[in-house]
Amino acid sequence: MLSVALAASLLAACGGKPGKSFYEAAPCPVPNFPGVPQADLGANYSCGYLTVPENRLDPKSRTIRLLVARVKAVSDKPKPDPIVFLAGGPGGAGTLSAPGVVARGMNADRDIIFVNQRGTVHSDPHLSCPEMDDFTARAVDLAFEAPQTADLDAAAVANCRNRLASKGFDLAAYSSRENAADVADLRVELGIDKWNVYGVSYGTDLAQQLLRTHPDGIRSMVLDSVVPSAINIVDRWWEAPASGLAAIFQACADQPGCAAAYPDLATVLINVVNKLSQAPLTVGSTGPNGDPVQVIIDGFKVIPLVLDWSADRAKVTDIPRMIFGLANGDGTLAAAGIAATAPPPAQRGLLGAGLALGTYCQEMANWTTPGQALSQARSAMPGLPDSVLRIAPTGSWIFRECGAWGLGRSDAADRLPVASAVPTLILSGTFDSSTAPKWTNDITPGLSKSVVMRVPGVGHGVLPTSACAQSIMTAFLTEPNRDVDQSCIQQTTVPTFSLPEPHR
Repeated sequence: MLSVALAASLLAACGGKPGKSFYEAAPCPVPNFPGVPQADLGANYSCGYLTVPENRLDPKSRTIRLLVARVKAVSDKPKPDPIVFLAGGPGGAGTLSAPGVVARGMNADRDIIFVNQRGTVHSDPHLSCPEMDDFTARAVDLAFEAPQTADLDAAAVANCRNRLASKGFDLAAYSSRENAADVADLRVELGIDKWNVYGVSYGTDLAQQLLRTHPDGIRSMVLDSVVPSAINIVDRWWEAPASGLAAIFQACADQPGCAAAYPDLATVLINVVNKLSQAPLTVGSTGPNGDPVQVIIDGFKVIPLVLDWSADRAKVTDIPRMIFGLANGDGTLAAAGIAATAPPPAQRGLLGAGLALGTYCQEMANWTTPGQALSQARSAMPGLPDSVLRIAPTGSWIFRECGAWGLGRSDAADRLPVASAVPTLILSGTFDSSTAPKWTNDITPGLSKSVVMRVPGVGHGVLPTSACAQSIMTAFLTEPNRDVDQSCIQQTTVPTFSLPEPHR
């Protein structure tokens, strides 16, 4: 057995301190986003690493490091309370979002602190699963609903788990509970008295858990595209594409040209999905690198494509045209979109898959059953075949993946609702097909000083695509306890949908 003195010296040599979090400055990573040099962090950023225990419940836990990047406010008189940015995913990294967020003005009068959550890129360890990205690329040429495809998905996850487990990582520690504790420690180690918390998608779940378990120092919160911490998203996932598609179809019906070109979109979509589930379409297309690829379009693949395009104002306009193309046997537009989802080799493994699977499995999937999830999916989107509804709308056989990841359940207390009087701005987009706008109703009863703003024609992740939302957030942070002028929402226009190309 090691002596206490020897153990302490070994920990110091490895850069760790038992049971203690600490922050150290360090150069910003280069490249920030592989293959995207314009996304590198400039001279207005400073970086460092927060060292924390991997598992706070284990007194013998190793330590891990989280990359933290801070960008200066544009104003020469910045406000004293910065914004901490919590990315979505789970498994997304704050620094990957930083260049876009800064370009749109979030740091007008406040510094922003971007946290690369535990297990994400540039943090140590980075629990990536390039095996899963390899599967995604391969699945372009597979019928996704086929049982063999589910086997390949589970095998990719199992291969990743075996590789990471062999290195001794405590995979169960990559959870929202530990994640929230990391963020709370960061505020203390940076010496920040008060800060404002911005979370997007899973980042909203993390923000709620931070507010519930570590409320000190939180001046205000902005929740963008809400995932309520007290609901099981695996059970209710299909509510999101149901509401997003309904809003998109209604917007099409409100535009005379779109309504005339694409009547009764809801019925057409159901028929298309059912038809393709029975007889998938094979279409030649072009991959991200310009190489020819074969794309198999089954009923399921239409759904994650809609999720992807609904979050992009430039692509959402093509959703009705894509659906009607498939209805008429033309999968050209859909195939190009599906082919583009295959990550290029240089960018495979960017997601912190260990955090993604740690949270989804321990906190959600392992608390329900495939039968229960399917029942709720049928209620959300009646008319779609079970072979489609058994899969998560994002494109994963989630129960197979969680079985392969091999973890248990989280503590039930980790999914309790939040009750707080902290001023909270809640943003949602009417086209959001990844987190249902109605989910905001699950959290507002406990947030006594919350205000909900729904922006028409915007999809998942409101702030990056809406100048109106950014102006509202800036005003809210200036005076969180006062009503914010929302008039720009009424002036927001819905994108004009594309019409069929004329026959030549």
